[in-house]
Amino acid sequence: MSYSRKSNALYIDKEALSSLALVQEGLLTPVESLMGEKEAQEVDNTKKYKDIPMPYSFILAPKGKRNQETLLNIKRGDRVTLISQGREVGYLIVDETFKIDPLKRIFQIYGTTDTSFPAVNRTMKRLGEWAVSGKYEVNYPEIHASVHKVSKAIEENSAKKVSAMMLGANPLNRAHERIMRHALDNCDLLVIFLMKPFTEEGIDFNIRQESLCIFIEQFLPHNKIVVVPFENSYIFSGYNELILDALFAKNYGCTKLIVGRNHRALGAIYSENEMNTIFDNFKDINIKISLVNEYVYCDVCKTLVNQNTCPHGQHHHIHYHHKPLMKLIQNGIIPPTILVRKEISSYILASLFPNRFKNLQETYDMLIPSGGLLEEKSEKEFYIKLIELYQTSGLT
Repeated sequence: MSYSRKSNALYIDKEALSSLALVQEGLLTPVESLMGEKEAQEVDNTKKYKDIPMPYSFILAPKGKRNQETLLNIKRGDRVTLISQGREVGYLIVDETFKIDPLKRIFQIYGTTDTSFPAVNRTMKRLGEWAVSGKYEVNYPEIHASVHKVSKAIEENSAKKVSAMMLGANPLNRAHERIMRHALDNCDLLVIFLMKPFTEEGIDFNIRQESLCIFIEQFLPHNKIVVVPFENSYIFSGYNELILDALFAKNYGCTKLIVGRNHRALGAIYSENEMNTIFDNFKDINIKISLVNEYVYCDVCKTLVNQNTCPHGQHHHIHYHHKPLMKLIQNGIIPPTILVRKEISSYILASLFPNRFKNLQETYDMLIPSGGLLEEKSEKEFYIKLIELYQTSGLT
C-alpha cells in the first residue's frame, strides 16, 4: 500500500508492531490500549492496572527524527498511519502526546540503565522521548493465528488443566525433555511458548521450532502439546518478565505456568526455610505458578536427577547450561547424547552446516555398517550413525 511521506505517519519496528498486536488480541488484558500520560504515570508508580499486577506502563514512543516531527505536530483526533519495514501495517487515532523520560522507563524495565547490557543498549536505541496514546488497529496475522491454534487445541482436548512453558530450546536438551514429561503428567494440554526474540543471537528460530517438533512427534503424545511462537519483545525483559509471562499465559487460556527455580528473573529469597518469590505479591493474576527444580546428569546415578533427590555432590553433576552446548554446536561438534538427543543435534548440525562433507556417501559407506544395502544418506542420518559409533563400548 502506498503512502505519502508528507502525511501523518509513525515508523515502528517489528518489535513495537508485535507488542501492539499482543494487546490488540487481548493477550495482556486488562491492558487493552495505549496508555495516556496520567494513566501511564499511575501504573509506573503503583505497579498495578485495574487491580492487576503490571510492572510498567504500556506506551508507544518510537525514536527517530521523522517520528519526533510527527509527534510534535499531530493533535487530538488526527489519524496517524503506522509504517513498519516500509509497508503500512495499521493506524492510530490520536488521543494525546506526552513527553517521557527514556532512562527512567529503561530502569523500570531492567532495573539498570547500564548500556553494557545488550538488551538495555538495544532498547535505548529505539525508545524516543515522546509517546502517543489513542485507539489503534494493526495487521499482524501471526499472533491471531497463534491465539486460534491454542483455543482450538483446548477445545479439541476438552482441556481443563492447561500448563504453559516459556522455552528457548537453544538448543533443546534432555532437561527440557524431562520438564515436558513432568508437565504432561499433570495437565490435559501443554502449551509451549517457543521464544522468538528480535535479535539474531543463538540458533535460528525455524531450526529450534523444527527440532522441538521432531522431538514431540517422535517421543511425546503430540496431541496433548501445542507449540506457538512467543515474540518476546522488550516489554518481557528485565526482572519483571515473569509477571508478564504469567499474564500472557493466563490470557491464552492456561491455568498453570511452569517456571524453573533457576530462572534469571525469579528473584527468590530464603526466609525461615521457605522460598518467597515475586509471585507472592501477584496473586491477582489468577494462574498457578509451578516451580521446577533444576535437573542435572549425575555420573554416579547415571541418569537425570534434581539436586534435591541426588545424594552425590556437585562434582558428580553435569549441568544443562545452554552456553557450552551452543559453543559445541556453533563449532560443528555434536554434543553427547546425555545432553542433547541425537535426533535433535543431528538435525541442528545438518541445518547449520549444509553440504559440510565432500563425498558424504563415500565417507558414510567407509565408516558405517550398511547391512549390504547401498542407499544415499543425508547429513542428518550420517550424524546419527556417527553418534552411535561414539556410544559403542566394546573398545573403551
